Parts: sequence; structure tokens; C-alpha cells
Amino acid sequence: MTKKRKRQEDFQKVKLKVGKKKPKLENATDTTFKTKAIQIPEQLKEDGVLPTQNRKLNIKDLLSQMHHYSPGVKHNALLGLKELLSQYPFVIDAHLSSIVSEVAAVFTDKDSSVRGAAVHLLQFLASKIRVEQITPFFPLVSAHLSSAMTHISEGIQEDSLKILDVLLEAYPALLRDRSIILLKNFVELISHQQLSKRLKSRDKLSWMLSVNPNRRITSQQWRLNVLTRLKKFLQAVVVGSSDTEDEGLQEQKDSSHSVRNPICISWKLHANNQQHIQLFESGGLRPKINSSFRLRSLTSVMDSAEKGLSSAENLKGFIEMIIPLLIECWIEASPAQSAPILGNLLDSESHQLMHQVLSIIHLLWKLTKQHDETYNMELWLRMNYLVDFKHHFMRHFPYSLQDTVKHKKKEPCKSNRNCMKSSNNIDHLLLNLTLCDVMVSLASTSTLQTDSGWLDMIRKFVTDTLQDGSKLTSKQVNRLLGVTWRLMQIQQNKVATEPLIRAVYTLYQQRNLLFPVRTLLLKFFSRVYQKEDLRTQRTRSRSKVVSRWLAGLPQQLALLGLRNPELSNQLIDIIHSAASRSNKELLQSLQATAAQIYDPLEGTLVLLPAEAQRRLVQLVYFLPCLPTSLLTCLSRCCIMGRVSSDLAATLIGILHMRSSFAGWKCQVQDNSVNDVDYFSFLFSTLIGFSREELTSLQGIRGKPHISQTELSPIRLYLTDLDQFLHHWAVTEVICHSLSTIPSQSQCFDILQTGICKYLVGLVVIPDSTAGSVLCAINKLLDQACIISENLHRFLASCCYSLLYFLLTIDREDAEHLQKRDMLWRSCISALALLPRLLKLMLQSLQVSRICQEELPIVAQLLRLLMQHGQLRSHMITNEFLVQQIIKDIMTLKSGEVQEQWLTDLHYCFNINLASHPQTPGPINTVY
Repeated sequence: MTKKRKRQEDFQKVKLKVGKKKPKLENATDTTFKTKAIQIPEQLKEDGVLPTQNRKLNIKDLLSQMHHYSPGVKHNALLGLKELLSQYPFVIDAHLSSIVSEVAAVFTDKDSSVRGAAVHLLQFLASKIRVEQITPFFPLVSAHLSSAMTHISEGIQEDSLKILDVLLEAYPALLRDRSIILLKNFVELISHQQLSKRLKSRDKLSWMLSVNPNRRITSQQWRLNVLTRLKKFLQAVVVGSSDTEDEGLQEQKDSSHSVRNPICISWKLHANNQQHIQLFESGGLRPKINSSFRLRSLTSVMDSAEKGLSSAENLKGFIEMIIPLLIECWIEASPAQSAPILGNLLDSESHQLMHQVLSIIHLLWKLTKQHDETYNMELWLRMNYLVDFKHHFMRHFPYSLQDTVKHKKKEPCKSNRNCMKSSNNIDHLLLNLTLCDVMVSLASTSTLQTDSGWLDMIRKFVTDTLQDGSKLTSKQVNRLLGVTWRLMQIQQNKVATEPLIRAVYTLYQQRNLLFPVRTLLLKFFSRVYQKEDLRTQRTRSRSKVVSRWLAGLPQQLALLGLRNPELSNQLIDIIHSAASRSNKELLQSLQATAAQIYDPLEGTLVLLPAEAQRRLVQLVYFLPCLPTSLLTCLSRCCIMGRVSSDLAATLIGILHMRSSFAGWKCQVQDNSVNDVDYFSFLFSTLIGFSREELTSLQGIRGKPHISQTELSPIRLYLTDLDQFLHHWAVTEVICHSLSTIPSQSQCFDILQTGICKYLVGLVVIPDSTAGSVLCAINKLLDQACIISENLHRFLASCCYSLLYFLLTIDREDAEHLQKRDMLWRSCISALALLPRLLKLMLQSLQVSRICQEELPIVAQLLRLLMQHGQLRSHMITNEFLVQQIIKDIMTLKSGEVQEQWLTDLHYCFNINLASHPQTPGPINTVY
């Protein structure tokens, strides 16, 4: 077979026949497919468990999109999260862990819009999530924050400061626990490590300011942003580690005087052995018990990193790291570097940077004072930084702000100086005051001679600032007074301190001072006074300015009134403190203004709230003398209800202790209350109405204010329930004070004389006054007392008028029904104690003079008197009078159908009186 034949056999051509299908190849691909319908309506339905936002995405969908590679998807997911959580806040609690972790993860996202949306979402979440909720997840948030602060990207670093602002505002305490890590991050934001040129080895690295030309802002502006946040963070650390809030006037740890909260004691409960007084070593609400044992602090078992800046070692390390950097920032912004021609003038940006530098140093100084070894820390700071601070800080002191000049058309009547206008509101005074505060913290009494040069500069600046008459803010005044106090502590002789106190008093005398400023000045002077008072009598040297300030406080209190209750409270506290120390100048001033303070109409006492009233009432005890005019004012305050009944009781008790009846074994005060004035006060307060008010009541007629009966010459004026209850509570206290007077018979004679002089003969008497008189008679009456006939008849008329009023009260009259028990007890007690009184009242019941409507009331009264156990013997004695009254009633009711009340009266008489052996029982014939 030839070669051509073989090729033809290998590649034979298939012949296709017409009408036949082409056979399938062995390697042919099957391209057939089948389709089925997809049911999507079920998938488009909303999830019945998880709520969705307007794009129909629930919380799981949005959180899953946070991992998407596209910045736009992540940005929309953050916006959707804020929308969903604002509509359904309960979702936050259910998915808190996932939300916090996903939001924190995008702190370091490369896209700026994603980071901006994350900051806004974090700000929203901070207002919804409580501290205790986020605490378990805060280490994760802090780790992402640290990662963002130390990130290589400048944009992420800038946005990390915004995140820090949100967390500092919402969770400062949680950030304080991670202070060591965050403080190092702050340092790395503005500097980098470099090998020290002084050392050949790499054992110690120093930090130097870094410059990054790739930032959108200048290096100085970036450092200003970082230092501003560092100051806020240190403020949070200081607040968390200290109980004091005032920066300038905070108490020193070694101060021998501290404000102590008084223990409130109720003398009524104490007198009745219902309250025990426990005395502690230091007093106050947090008593200290003297013990040789000391509990170990929890910080002692922590490592150095966990202690944070509460550890002296960590604080020193951070100071050594940050102070050189702050000095470099100061040098760059100082006037010598910017424009030597301007001297100490600063531009706006340099001023802000220098102020942040000083504020950070000031906060670090405050942290050093919170350690047990404060003295050693102060020596360490002085030794390391005083030279640099004097060279750089005090070189151009004081600093002022360079104004931006705007040219205007010149006017012939104005100078060029008036044509300049400042384009900002930067406080250059606060910069100088902060510098003064930092510097005086490094001085002490032992270094006075060495530091006299720059201390004189600061003293002159402080004095001029206080005396120049400019309006100062509370922040400026707080820092200014702090520096003044420190200067007074450094040099404690009167020659140096008196000009400073006089300068502060000049500021105090300014008009229209803001309330926070006035409060700070009051605290300063109060502290100066207390410091003087703590010295021994031999070394005590009173400041004339402080004495003048104290003497003016009562007049200020009287003029202030109700315009500022908080300021009034502060004045009262200071006056009370000085009065308790028997300050002569203040007591004389308080005596002169007492009539204004205790005026019953417009005085400070009746205008201020209850707590301030209590303190003012306590001041009465310290007044040198209590004249008649003042006692009249105090009585009117008690009567008019401008003070509570409890406070009136306190005032009465104070006056009793000042009187000669208090039972003192020695003369406590030279000028006690005059006996005549004291009895006049008690009687006037017992009556409850002035002579003018009683005179004006005589013209009132008819209901609903008057209760009258034909059988009594006295008509009752019905007082309001509140006035009645107040008067009755005061009456009980008055009766108690009268009962403590040793000679009861003489006291009763005085009371009898007052009643006969001022009440007997009146036609209209208030119901509370009538009840109070009966209550006092019941309290003072004994066998040695002799009652006049006029008083007997007056009391008998009062008793019947009161009893008639009680029996005619409508059941719907809830206001007067509450008086029934108190008035009934007074009347019955008086009738039981005075048989003559009961006889006179029964003799006055001449039923022939009354109308038919009053007969049932008289019958009811007789029935109640006969049934009363205390009056049974007296009623038996006066059986003939009772029998005659009943006969008269029967005569008036003869010929008519006998009513039920008359039947009850007969029955009661037969049961209680007619059955008595001495009774002949003639009434039985009536039936």
C-alpha cells in the first residue's frame, strides 16, 4: 500500500446524505439549559423582628456594610445607622457591642468622609449611652483612639482630636483610667524622639518638636490644637483626683482650717431623749475616728501604668517629657521671636498658644499638690524649672495683645487711639494671671529674699489690676484672688498683706458686680478673716480692711433683700461665722441694722426662703441687746405667719435663753432681755393680733366671718385655717415658755393684767385668740392664783361663744371642723379647772332672750356638759342652775309637740343628775 493510500484512510471524509441529520461529534458541548421563575416578593417584605430605616435596611445589614471596600457604602451605612438609632433608640441596648466595635473600627479609615460620619455618629451615641453601659467596651474604643492618634496619616491624626473631644465631653472618667497611654500619644503628636546630644549612648532619648510640611495647617496651629486637647484632658484628670473645684481659692492640704458641715440637732427631740448627740473628733458629716491603723489604698497594689498620674513617679516622668516641649513652643511664640520691635505685644495665635502652655503647666502643678509628698515635689520643680521659667516667662512680663487696626476716617475730636478696634476677644489678662499663678507656686517663705525681684513684679501687676476699675470676669477674678492669696502666704507680715487686701476691697466696692465675682470676693475675705481668727491672741493682728468689710455685711444684707437669695445666703453664713466668734465690729453693725433685717413687712427675714430664715433667727442670739422695738418686730414676724411655726418656736426659745428666766448660773451676756419686754413679747405673740388689728375687727358684722349668739356679749371672728393652725402652734410654745418661769403666780398676775387691759371690753375677738387665752390660763393656773371677777366673766363669755361656734359648724365646712378638737379641749379644761367659770357660764344661759332656733343648741350643750366625766362633779354642784335652765326651755316649748332633742335632754338629766342622792328629781313630773 502506498503512502498516499494510508493518508486517505486516516482522514476519511464523511459523506452526508440529503435529508439526514448531521451526527453529533464526540467532543460537542451541550448548550441546552432550563429556567425557573424566582419568587422575590417574600424577600422584599420588611423583617418582622428588626426595625429598618428608610432604605429598608436593618441593624445587621448596616453593620455588615461597614466592612465594604467602598468608602461610599461605608459612609451611607454610618448615616443609616444614625437614622435608624435615632428612630429606634432601643436598638442601641440590644446591639451595643457590635455598634461600638464597628464604629470604633472606622476611626482609622482612609476616607475623610467616613471618619467625619463616624465622629457625628459617635457624638450621637454618646448622648444615648450611659457610662456604665459603655464601660465594658471602652478599652476597645480607647485602643482605636490611640491607633488614630499615632497613625501615620495626618488626616487621621486631625480627626482623632475630634473623637477625643467627644469622649472627653461624655466619658472623662473612663479616659482618666488610660492617662499614661493617651499622654504619650499627645507628646507624639507634636514631637519625635531624638538621641540626646549630651550622651553618647542611647540610654536616654529626648523629645523635640516636629515639623510636618504636609499638613494643611501650620505647625504652630497644629500644636495649638493638640495642646488645647491636652489641657482639657488634664482638667479631667485634676477634677477626678480632687474634691475641690475652685482653681484659685482651693484649700491647701496642710491647712489647719477646713470648712466643716454642722450636725443638725433637734433640741425638742434631744430634750425628750428621742435623739442622741454623738460627738466626733473633727465634727461634720464625715467624722474622723482617731486610730493608729491606716487602710492601704487600692493604688498601692496597682502597677505603675495602672496608677496613671496619681503615681508621683509617673507624674515626674511626664513633667520631664512635656515641660521642655512646652518651653520650645513658648520660645517660638514669644515676642522676641516674632517681632522684637513690638516688645511684649502678642498676635492672636501666639497668645493662644502661650496661654495653653501656661494652662497645662498650671494643671500639672495642681496635680503635684495632690500627692502626700507635696513639699518634696515643690522642691523638685523649683530646682529643675525655676531658672528656665524666669528666663523665658518673666522676660517680657506682662504681656499684652496686639490689636488689628482698622483704618477709619479721621475725626478732629478723636485721637488715633480711638480709631483702633480689636478683631478678637482674646483674654490677655488671663494669660498674665496664669503666668503669675505658675510662678508664685514655685516661691515660698524661705526663698523670699532670693525671689524678691520677680515677686515684686507680680505683686505690682496684681495690685494694679485690682485697682484699675475694669470689669473682670469670674475666671479672671478667681485666678487673681488665687495669686493674691499665695502672695499673702509667702509674705505674711501686715506691711505686705494689707496693700493686697486693700486692693481686693477696692474691687469689692465696685457696683454691679456679677454674682460669681461677688461670690469669689466673699469667699476670699471670709478666708482671710478665718485665717486671722485662727492665730493666737498674742500674734493676732486684725486687718482694718477686713474689719471694715465685716462691718458692712449686715447693711448689704438688709439692702439686698430678695434680689439675689444665693448671695444673701452667703452673706448670712459669713455674718453667722463672725458673730459666733464675737467680732465686735460686726456685732455693732448687726445691732444697728437689726430693725431693717427683721422688719415684719419688708425685712430680709420675711423675704428669704426657709433655710435662710433659720440662719437669720439664729443670729438673734448673738445680738448685743434686744430693745423693745426689735422685740415688737420679732413678735409681728411670728404673728403674721411670715415664718413657719417651727421657726417661731426656735425664735421664742432663743429669746427665753437670753432672758433672766433661762436658769443660767452665771451671767452669760451683759445685756439680756428686759423682763418687761420679754413678757410683752410673749403676751403680744400669744394674742396673735396687734391692737390696731383688734380695733379694726370691731366693725365686722354678720356671717361668714362672725359667729355670734344672744347669750354671750362676745362675737367670734373666724380666722382662716392656716392662720389658726399657725397661731395655735405658736401658742403651745408660748405656754411652755410661761410655764418654765419660776414664780407661776406672778406670771399669772401679769397675764391677767394684760388680758383685762387689752381684751376685756372688746366685742369681737378672733377664735384663735380666745382659744389661746384659755390655753394659757389652763397652763399657768394653780391654787395660789387669784382670778378677778372681770376675768372670770370674760372667760365665761369666751367659753360659751366657742362652744356655740363648735356646735353650729356645718358638716360640709371642712375648714372649721379641723378647729373643733383643739378649741373643745381648751374650753373643757378651763371649765374643769375653774368651777366659778362653769357657774358663770350656766348663769348666762338665760334662754328667754334667745330665739327658738337656738334652743336645741343650748340643750345639746347642756347634754354634752352633763355627760363629760371631768365636769360631772361641777355639774352636780350646779344642778339647780341646770334644772332651772331646763324648766325655762320647757316653758318656751309648752303646748307644742315634744321634739327629740328635748326628750334627749330630759333623759340625760335624769341619768346624770336626777339620780344623785341630793337631787329631789322634780323633772320626772314633766314626762
